[in-house]
Amino acid sequence: MKARKEREKDELYALDISGVEWHSAPGTEQHEERVEIAHLPGGAVAMRSSLEPGTVLRYTEAEWTAFVLGARDGEFDLEPAPGRTGPAAP
Repeated sequence: MKARKEREKDELYALDISGVEWHSAPGTEQHEERVEIAHLPGGAVAMRSSLEPGTVLRYTEAEWTAFVLGARDGEFDLEPAPGRTGPAAP
């Protein structure tokens, strides 16, 4: 099982993604800091920061699905910073 996962990751990082189309959240402007994703073959996803476009993380379909479901379920919600209300400070 571990060898299969490692092989999947190796294949994923070997993909040439130079021509992929990057997407960001609706309503964000080109000059704004944002997270961008690109859909890859087999349901995989690449993710990067607009501030560091050369640093790209790649996720298998299973990893991405687990992340999205966890985010929808609130697993990654941040606690407000001490003395503040609302979302945590950036």
